[in-house]
Amino acid sequence: MKRRTFVKSLGVAAASLACRPRRSFGARRLDRVGLELYSVRKAMRADPERTLAAVRAIGYDDVELLWSFNNFGRTPEQVKATLSQEGLRAPSAHIDPRIMETEWPKSLDNAKLLGMQYLIVPSLPGSAKTLDDWKQWADRMNVAGAAARKADLWVAFHNEPDHMKPIEGQIPYDVFIARLDPSVVRLQLDVGNMVMGGGDPMQYLAKHRDRYWSFHLKDVVPDRTKDTELGTGTVNFKALLAAIPNLESKPAYVEQEGPSDELASMKVDYEYLHTLNF
Repeated sequence: MKRRTFVKSLGVAAASLACRPRRSFGARRLDRVGLELYSVRKAMRADPERTLAAVRAIGYDDVELLWSFNNFGRTPEQVKATLSQEGLRAPSAHIDPRIMETEWPKSLDNAKLLGMQYLIVPSLPGSAKTLDDWKQWADRMNVAGAAARKADLWVAFHNEPDHMKPIEGQIPYDVFIARLDPSVVRLQLDVGNMVMGGGDPMQYLAKHRDRYWSFHLKDVVPDRTKDTELGTGTVNFKALLAAIPNLESKPAYVEQEGPSDELASMKVDYEYLHTLNF
């Protein structure tokens, strides 16, 4: 290439780059945006395949499955086929904790089949009413987590609002995670649930920054009684996401539990997160 032509080409390339929209220095965005399928559970019950196609069409990259809902009547093989067809990834699933004692080897095999990283316990059975109950479940999770690590998987625990309600003068969530072995069990921080329960997600993230490896991004109305579409509530997602170390390697899912129009709200939530600089 002649020098004059080469210099001209450089000028055209530089002008093209200059015209592209730029982020401010240091700003980040989520590389992948996930959706917890509980947010679209009505649509999933009616037609799982069509709903997953709609979720992908909105722009979501990942989904969190609901094994507690028996995969909405689909086998793991059928789920894998649909995810592959739609170009979706499922890094994790919410599970009934009781399968850790009854169907754990099979569950680990299914998780491997689907290419997962995490099997996540969303809450404990209603029989967990005392701190001793919580400690016993932590011990069970440690055992299940050790088995999962041998299969190159992780067990994790997700917080609900009532986990912040004191028992015998102590926060059961605090007692529980203090009992967990971080070498085999990780944590999923549900931001909205933490707020609705009266906790501060930023404080928990600061205290346990090396233990939270997955997130539910959920906004909350001012009186903390319910969730709402992202960006319309009280959660400061810019500050929260900026405070998470190595966020690109940690699955983050939109979750809105009570939308009037599931897919319409999921589109609003996606567009908010997809364009959010932090």
